[in-house]
Amino acid sequence: MFQSKYLTVILMILVAAGSRLLPHPPNFSPILAISLFAGAYLPGKRLAYLIPVLAMFLSDLVIGFHELVPLVYLCMVLFVFLGATLSKKINLPRTVTFTLGSSVFFFVTTNFAVWLTSGLYTLNVSGLIQCFTLAIPFFQNSLLGDFVFVGLLFGSMAFLETSYFSKRATVLAK
Repeated sequence: MFQSKYLTVILMILVAAGSRLLPHPPNFSPILAISLFAGAYLPGKRLAYLIPVLAMFLSDLVIGFHELVPLVYLCMVLFVFLGATLSKKINLPRTVTFTLGSSVFFFVTTNFAVWLTSGLYTLNVSGLIQCFTLAIPFFQNSLLGDFVFVGLLFGSMAFLETSYFSKRATVLAK
């Protein structure tokens, strides 16, 4: 059973990362979800960090890279760590809190980096406000994508754990 669950988690992460290749609204992506999910469900912590970053890298090979890729990958590593913390007690309120907190952190961090490095905004308070104001529509898509993908991944695993994996463990124990 362990190996089956482990492979299921990896497959779910790869499928979610592959969804980045499908048409979607800007910033509606599984990045945060696959990171939290990997941290919460992959037992080997090396793989918990490697699988989502590798899945992201493979999809980035198709989509293309940008100047903030190192920061995005660093955020992914942080979210895997948070997922491992979440794994100690996975429930709806904690999952929602971790998702919302991570979404806000990602928004603030990446948009601060855009303001600081892009040359699109003046490097003063007015430019920072302009950068964050113009990013709000993208944050709405990010937040929606984060909750949709977290819901799909964590919800699917909860369903599988209560139906397939628990029944399979019972059969194997007999």
